[in-house]
Amino acid sequence: MLIFLQQTEPRKYDILGLLSYLFWIIMILFLVIPYIKQKKLNTDRFRQIRKIERNRGSRVITMIHRQERLLGLPFFKYIDIQDSEQVLRAIRMTPTDMPIDFIIHTPGGLQLASEQIALALSNHDAKVSIFIPHYSMSGGTLLSLGADEIYMDENAVIGPLDPQLGQFPAVYPASSILKVVKKKKMDEIDDRTLILADVATKAVKQMRKRILEIIGNRMDLKNAKELANTLTSGKWTHDYPITFKEAKELGFNVRKNIPKDIYKLMDLYPQPSLGRPSVQYIPIPYPRERKR
Repeated sequence: MLIFLQQTEPRKYDILGLLSYLFWIIMILFLVIPYIKQKKLNTDRFRQIRKIERNRGSRVITMIHRQERLLGLPFFKYIDIQDSEQVLRAIRMTPTDMPIDFIIHTPGGLQLASEQIALALSNHDAKVSIFIPHYSMSGGTLLSLGADEIYMDENAVIGPLDPQLGQFPAVYPASSILKVVKKKKMDEIDDRTLILADVATKAVKQMRKRILEIIGNRMDLKNAKELANTLTSGKWTHDYPITFKEAKELGFNVRKNIPKDIYKLMDLYPQPSLGRPSVQYIPIPYPRERKR
């Protein structure tokens, strides 16, 4: 009986040790593999950016806001002060006679950061081209105004620039606040609404002034004022998609034919899937079938 115990106890401890060893190996892999994948993805992105720069003789700057993953956890991005700091730094590092190609994919974000980037782009001496493969809403539209030319996919969209007031989720269009105040008598309006109306008046005026400052040197004053008034008037909801055709009619210097290398770069910014993908297709281009 004593011999039997001496033979079996070491085996029991060996199995527990092996399971513990395997557990820690799996945990390390769970942490390391996403990191390795992200590093490879970043390397592929830089290679593609460098390829575009060589082909176009420009500095390429990207601002692509998707739901990314950090150590497997999803997080969302918008235009913020960190973005403006990085873009301004990239512009400072670019020779004044070198063109800039700015690739944008964003839902918008902080107005201050958007204005800083737009002004920096408009002040660059060489040609600035903005590429919008999918969408560039709100503050992203302001950035596009800072460019000499805007390349939009035929199905891409931009958005209005009507200021929004309040704190999320209670955010209201400045134009709507002003319309409500105009329809009521002064004794029917509470102090908070009057304060919001005062701020709304300033916000609309400031945005129009900023738009004129950004596009004033690339568009005659009459057309610039008309565009600024239209974008800030509140005729659309804030998430209204302005199509390529509408943008051209409004006076944006929009063009088609985005280079294929830019679409390839966008493929390197995939939206993480949390389960079964909702969109599927065979990811290869099909040749055109000849009509018989």
